[in-house]
Amino acid sequence: MVVFKRFIVLALFSFLSSLSFAQKVPQTAAADIDSTQIDAFLEGIPAGTTKLVGMWGDQNFLADSAIVDATGHFVLRRKKLLAPGFYTFLLPGMKNLSLLVDKDQRMTLRAKASDIPGTITVDGSLNTRLFYETIRYQSKQEPELAQSTAILNKSAINSPDYLQAKLRQTQILDERKAYLDGIYQKNPDAFFTKFKKAGQNPDFKEYKKPNGDMDTMRQLITYRDHFWDNVDFNDDRLLNTPVIANKLKRYIKELTPQNPDSLIYVADPLIRRVIKNKQYFKYFTNWIALQYENTKTTVMDGEAVYVHIIKNYFTPELAFWDTPDNLQGLQTHVWEMEASLLNRKGPDVKALDVNGQYKSIYEITAPIVVIFMFSPDCEHCQKEAAEVEALYEKWKSRGVEFYGIAVSTTDAEWKAFVKEKGFTFTSVFDPTNRAIYAKYFVDITPEIYVLNKDRIIVSKNLHPNQLETVFERELKKMSLGH
Repeated sequence: MVVFKRFIVLALFSFLSSLSFAQKVPQTAAADIDSTQIDAFLEGIPAGTTKLVGMWGDQNFLADSAIVDATGHFVLRRKKLLAPGFYTFLLPGMKNLSLLVDKDQRMTLRAKASDIPGTITVDGSLNTRLFYETIRYQSKQEPELAQSTAILNKSAINSPDYLQAKLRQTQILDERKAYLDGIYQKNPDAFFTKFKKAGQNPDFKEYKKPNGDMDTMRQLITYRDHFWDNVDFNDDRLLNTPVIANKLKRYIKELTPQNPDSLIYVADPLIRRVIKNKQYFKYFTNWIALQYENTKTTVMDGEAVYVHIIKNYFTPELAFWDTPDNLQGLQTHVWEMEASLLNRKGPDVKALDVNGQYKSIYEITAPIVVIFMFSPDCEHCQKEAAEVEALYEKWKSRGVEFYGIAVSTTDAEWKAFVKEKGFTFTSVFDPTNRAIYAKYFVDITPEIYVLNKDRIIVSKNLHPNQLETVFERELKKMSLGH
């Protein structure tokens, strides 16, 4: 495997490094001048050091630390407030204590290590108190809710057991909703209210087709359309909690079919919705782009999503977090990738073969062309060479031609490799790289593209053992007149 150097600079979490250091202050300040004072008494926690971990998006950072004495007591004091958000104390003895804080950062916590959520009392922080009260309320409901769900999963739809379990499930969820609505009404301005509302999923609506079958596609689209209804994108505090990262991951990875067209169709409106909310825009564009960057996705042609996001949103006008030089490098990078995306006409390549003759892709008359990009120094290329040659011998009489392109090598190494591996198909090399630059993108060798009779790229990022399935599919299309 040869990995080619790429110009990718996504300065997504430069914010985090400055935040984690800027927020740390000596803990010897007097209590009466501290903005933050968290006094914790945790029975059963051994002596040691506790680390306070914060988050931004899906990234964690060290916000502060404190010393725990032998009684489980510690005090965290700071002159500068923590950024509002969700924090977790990593305690000695492999225990955790989470907080939801806004500006209410002078608090006293008491709990038993054996059951921190069930025993904790909170004085001085409304948001953390509501956080734990809600956990305890929902925990009491969970056993019966799980039982109802189990009955629904094993019972025939509309059977007596199913209907009874469905009724009880609805009642439990209605009780939970009423409980939360009561908190929201009493505490409309609390950060907890924003946090909890943002994390709620939309109601699931059942739709049926005219024949009575469930219309699952309509259900999915409706659910997805309302997925972000309760999120206030003007509130940057939510980015410092797990809510936004979890929702974005589910929205893109679970509620959207994993193909480039669907992903772009769903991602575009979401990004445009937050384009004026700078921190959300920064997080959403970077996260989505990174998920579908080359080598980081298993989605066929996932890089089409990456190209789309970078092209449209990583511009000097929009990407405020990065430098013009870095952004230009990213634009160049996706321009190099763009010509070889799926369903585009494969560009022609014309370069010298091992005999010193110019050979072109477009002069090949076979209906299917496999472009095999390799490097002699690549271990995977060396291992797969015999399989590639065997496939060529097996399929060349059935309308499949191979066109090898050597990269990241020298003339002598390329010719020696072709001779050693016994390649009988066309193999070319251009030491200047001009013949293939910005035509067929190669990130990691070997790289394989398949062109159909119209020289449209129909498959890519393949292993040799996947090629025969593609050949059969394309030849079948031809026989049916497609």
